[in-house]
Amino acid sequence: MKRWLKIGLIGIGTLLILVFGAIVWFLSVALPIGAGFAAKYLCSSTFISQRNPDIAFKEDVAPINPLFKPISWQLNRERKTASADYFGLFTATAIYREGCGCSLVIGTTAEAMRQQTFYKRPANEPNPFRRVDLPWPEGAMGPIAPASLGIRLGQLNKALDKAFAEPGPDKPRKTRAIVVVYDGRLVAERYASGFNKDMLLLGWSMTKSVTNALVGILVKNRELDIHAPAPVAEWHQDNDPRRKITLDQMLRMSDGMEFTEFYLPPDDSTRMLFNSYDYAAYAAGKPLVAEPDARWNYSSGTANIIARIVRKAAEKKYPQYYAFIRKELFHKIGMYSAFMEPDSSGTIVGSSYTFATPRDWARFGLLYLQDGVWQGKRILPEGWVKYSVTPTPGAPRGEYGALFWLNAGEPANPANRMLPSAPRDTFWASGFQEQYVIVIPSKKIVLVRFGASINRKAWNTDEFVADVLSALPN
Repeated sequence: MKRWLKIGLIGIGTLLILVFGAIVWFLSVALPIGAGFAAKYLCSSTFISQRNPDIAFKEDVAPINPLFKPISWQLNRERKTASADYFGLFTATAIYREGCGCSLVIGTTAEAMRQQTFYKRPANEPNPFRRVDLPWPEGAMGPIAPASLGIRLGQLNKALDKAFAEPGPDKPRKTRAIVVVYDGRLVAERYASGFNKDMLLLGWSMTKSVTNALVGILVKNRELDIHAPAPVAEWHQDNDPRRKITLDQMLRMSDGMEFTEFYLPPDDSTRMLFNSYDYAAYAAGKPLVAEPDARWNYSSGTANIIARIVRKAAEKKYPQYYAFIRKELFHKIGMYSAFMEPDSSGTIVGSSYTFATPRDWARFGLLYLQDGVWQGKRILPEGWVKYSVTPTPGAPRGEYGALFWLNAGEPANPANRMLPSAPRDTFWASGFQEQYVIVIPSKKIVLVRFGASINRKAWNTDEFVADVLSALPN
């Protein structure tokens, strides 16, 4: 054999070995994440949202990634667990626990996790916001007549029809719920087949904005100082450059920490959410890659470090800190349906896992529309909403504040903004697959949208907002 041919064959063989090794490595990391996603999603959609798991897997799990289609899954309704696996090689299990929802069993056992204590609703817990003789949000009556507030009903119905219409099989929109609140009143709601006003739906990253509220309450109670160095145990060594990071910089996603957020295995966000025991510890272990405030980098990891900070601060007064979340936020604004799921370590997943009915998500938006005041009582500190919707300097299009998305626009060119058809004072909580709570103070409106828009081009938020605004009084 000629020397050049021999060298060439060796090179090709080496390349094939490297490629094969890379594929094996990728699958060894990606497949456990896929199994984790399926187990967690099916557990929550079955035992919290009360959805048919076969439909949830077919419509919500399998289409997300080609790697998810060969997953096998099982439910144990007696033990309230969901398991998923790839050919018996990579397995994940999630368990449901009353009061806190579902969590993956990672780095521990299901039996140990069942020993964790969370807020349990008292039997026949009174809910003053469920009175059917009072209008929303004081009670649970349905929408009032939009025309009574000057809204053009035909135009509003046209906007909702369009929001639920399917543009085609290649880009399924899959809108599941729409709620419209104008001038403090529920004026419209609509649900897809299989969904209803009492179904608890996952907000995904809208949870970050809920975490903002929890921080605000602790600031109001003088239990946190956002301008002091963040109380993160992993960063407290004298020679650790991360120890100077403030909670303010974290809220604005300007802490300088390394974190990749692409929602594809095996990036940081998917490894953290579907293959980690303690999400805050995973994120806190990342290095500093930029000076704080030198860059803006959206990070679910940062949100989960903040969630652990909330837990540590709340536990000083509430040993079961879930009681803090319910009593200081959810119950005060009538979000009785809501709860936040924890990771395996027992800390709320402040980046991703809040469930509530669409109406209760609208209550959350109304709290911010009303500057943090509810029925005359201040829930969030004075100035907190203004702080939350002030653009962080590093966001190039003025698109981010403190765990809220903004429509401020590029400083030198305000027309270059996220939602060109919406007013500049628009801000919103946003979650995976186009979940939204949109607040527009100048228009006195809150919009809630839930769906499973896997193809982001299938759903146009700017168009939806413009369509609804066109129905409002001039």
